Amino acid sequence: MRKLKNEELGRLDVAAFKEAPKTPAVLILDNIRSLHNVGSVFRTADAFRVEKVWLCGITAQPPHKDIRKTALGATESVAWEYAGDTLQVLDRLETTHECWALEQAEGAVSLGEFRPEPGKRYAFVLGHEVKGVSQAVIDRCRGVVEIPQLGTKHSLNISVAAGVLLWDFYLKQARDLE
Repeated sequence: MRKLKNEELGRLDVAAFKEAPKTPAVLILDNIRSLHNVGSVFRTADAFRVEKVWLCGITAQPPHKDIRKTALGATESVAWEYAGDTLQVLDRLETTHECWALEQAEGAVSLGEFRPEPGKRYAFVLGHEVKGVSQAVIDRCRGVVEIPQLGTKHSLNISVAAGVLLWDFYLKQARDLE
């Protein structure tokens, strides 16, 4: 087995990425404080070719050197927009996307049991590294998806959680993009 070189991977350039079909998902970052997490989410959003990333509240926006450090150019390929209030973004998306929070909450659906409907577009809210998704935002969402955790920690890093969520969603909803 031989490791592939970057030029052998057949990746899209930015122009082709923008024109390519997208995974029917949007990520909404609700008050993310770490610029490295923001950059990492962009990179993951690029990998799974999501429609858009919304940056809300205190979440930093490109261009910023700390975002650029982990995004590795994904802020150029992935569509993004800033909004001061996450609830306003949910208002905009409620007619086009089914909105879900990624959080630990009463009545949450385990990610393994989450079944996205074919042909439907989704928006997933990921919250502040310490406080999580705000209750007001949870109250506006269709539901809550939870990633099962078996260890001693209370949560995953947001960028890791975004990767787990998008991989699962890709397997269930978007495999035909390859």
